[in-house]
Amino acid sequence: MTGPAPARKKTSRSVGFTLHGAVVVLGAVAALAMVACGTDFYEIPIETPIQPKLDVSAFQRVLVAGFVAGGSEDVDANQETVRLLRSQLRTKSALRVIDADVMPLIDIAQDQNKAANEDTASAGSTGAASNNGNSGSSGAPSSDHLSAQQVSVQNQTMALPKSIKDEKDLEPYERLFANTAYWKKIGEEYQNPLIVTGTVLFTPHSRSGMVTREQEMIDAYGRHRVIPVRTYMDRKGFILRPKFVFIDGRTGATMYSESHREEILYNSQQNTPALSSYFELMDRIVPDFLSALSSQKIRGTRVLLK
Repeated sequence: MTGPAPARKKTSRSVGFTLHGAVVVLGAVAALAMVACGTDFYEIPIETPIQPKLDVSAFQRVLVAGFVAGGSEDVDANQETVRLLRSQLRTKSALRVIDADVMPLIDIAQDQNKAANEDTASAGSTGAASNNGNSGSSGAPSSDHLSAQQVSVQNQTMALPKSIKDEKDLEPYERLFANTAYWKKIGEEYQNPLIVTGTVLFTPHSRSGMVTREQEMIDAYGRHRVIPVRTYMDRKGFILRPKFVFIDGRTGATMYSESHREEILYNSQQNTPALSSYFELMDRIVPDFLSALSSQKIRGTRVLLK
């Protein structure tokens, strides 16, 4: 005898699927409602303060004196750097910028080096004459004479290259910034300001190798797409290496210094003037320079949903 077919039991899987489907439907409905009604949002401008690296509260004036500059002959890096920094400080610093002639620091360092060599040679001659008078009857120089000669050789100042092509040529000029007597004299001349000086090396640069560039293409459906492509390329450009030295005009002592390095490369077929590249690289560096002297604010926006 055939009875009624047993009823099928609903499994938890079918129940779970039903619940999942309901969630998907509700989510789709909510999304459609949001699109239909629109989403209310508004932007809030925000500012993030950055504290200065250097305490300049003791100064009312700033003197951008000049820089030991070298590299490309197409750009007078000393003149251009002084002009640019003075212009930026006038608008973005509370310090009063002193208008003065740009100091030719290479010539000043050469003069100081020449005077130091003359003083050393004079001291060596005086010491030699004294030791000759004290030498024995055999005429042989005494041990004191030998010692004076050795000290004279050790005290000879390092030669300063007149043409600066790389960082090695800049190294002998570093002692100029340690000459506290000289910078104190400059400070007294300009009523004890904060003095900004340093070195600037702006050199041409070239590089060859694989680079990634974006290439636009049209796919099989007629859609425009941009894909990254690796290709070999010859590029040329410039490297900018400034070092900013901040000196206390009251004492002539160095308060703070910082170095930067920025590089820019173009397609070898592109002809970009050296001065344009210099300003493009300095645009990256100037915010860091200003942050050493005064508090800066990074401006941005935040989006809030109602």
